Amino acid sequence: MADLPSIADAQRLILERVRALPAEPVSLEDASGRVLAEEVESVIDLPPFPSSSMDGFAVRAADTPGRFRVVARIAAGRPADAELRAGEAMGIATGGVIPEGADAVIPIEYVVDHDNEIEIPAQALPGANVRPRGGDAGAGEVVAEAGARLTPARLGALAAAGVAEVRCSRRPRAAVLPTGTELRRPGEALAPGEIYEANGLILSAQLGAAGATVERLAAAADDEAAHREALERALEFDLVVSSGGVSVGPHDLVRRIAAELGVEEVFWRVAVKPGKPIAFGVRDGTLVFGLPGNPVSTLVGFELFVRPAVLGLQGVRDPLPRFERGRLAGGTRSRNPERDELVRARSRLAEAGAELELLSGQESHMIARAAAADVLVLIPRGEGELREGATVDYLRLG
Repeated sequence: MADLPSIADAQRLILERVRALPAEPVSLEDASGRVLAEEVESVIDLPPFPSSSMDGFAVRAADTPGRFRVVARIAAGRPADAELRAGEAMGIATGGVIPEGADAVIPIEYVVDHDNEIEIPAQALPGANVRPRGGDAGAGEVVAEAGARLTPARLGALAAAGVAEVRCSRRPRAAVLPTGTELRRPGEALAPGEIYEANGLILSAQLGAAGATVERLAAAADDEAAHREALERALEFDLVVSSGGVSVGPHDLVRRIAAELGVEEVFWRVAVKPGKPIAFGVRDGTLVFGLPGNPVSTLVGFELFVRPAVLGLQGVRDPLPRFERGRLAGGTRSRNPERDELVRARSRLAEAGAELELLSGQESHMIARAAAADVLVLIPRGEGELREGATVDYLRLG
């Protein structure tokens, strides 16, 4: 067991073999969730003109305080027709163009309005409530870096900066291959010894959320011909994720058939619970993951090892899982001297930060109980007690 790669070692071995997929042009309208292959610069100064940050009156700060004649009203999208002169004010809406001659905006609630005249009782400072041209970003300034995922905020920034099209790494094409003669789709009648297939749906949902396009193959029966046919088809994709068939039983055929098809195995088994018998290999740039058949092992193995690869194929700068720090809501023990353990838990926000309540029923086949979890708590290898309130690392699910 001591020679098994750790979680970090396995992640490193995977990412060493991941190369970002080729870039393609993508309309900004269709780019939500995509990953930028190149940095993107603003087309314009943002904002492109000095504008008001308030509904109020544009004035010359040096003229305040005093009484002013209102000579115009400026709506957003309609610049003033004339320059502002001494003793004058112009009504202005939020986002309106600051007229020539003005250098401050007095909020409407701070003036006394007498129809076409206003009274400003206090001194204004130059630049008050004025958004300067280019104050957010200048033309040619980088608005989004290569490797950044296009979140709603980034999409908004690029749209405001005048960007209509971006170059993004192609979405990985992923094949999901459940294995096992006993598997049936939900809705079908179960014969004795059969179970409903859940891993394919779990993996398809995880892959889609990570940015891949997914083809879910029919479950392969436990015979060599079925495995070979299914794997040959799956190896045409950028990424293959199978479930089941990677242990040491007589029907565990995935690793052997994959090797016969030219897959170079990088590692088999990792010092982690659940998910120890995970396999990873490569053929001609296609990444091949063999995950265990127990549903929770599949869920955990994907988050630790497959998701980083999917993100890496898209060019994400830092694709590794982001563990956070929280406190245990109850005590537990570290019972495994050789493997780190990921334990399902529910999180809640407390004054001291995240509190983590470990769930009962941690066996790797218990997917119904695992469905209540929103985090995975890392219990480091070793033997010892973790008391209530102990600080631990955890990983968010979903």
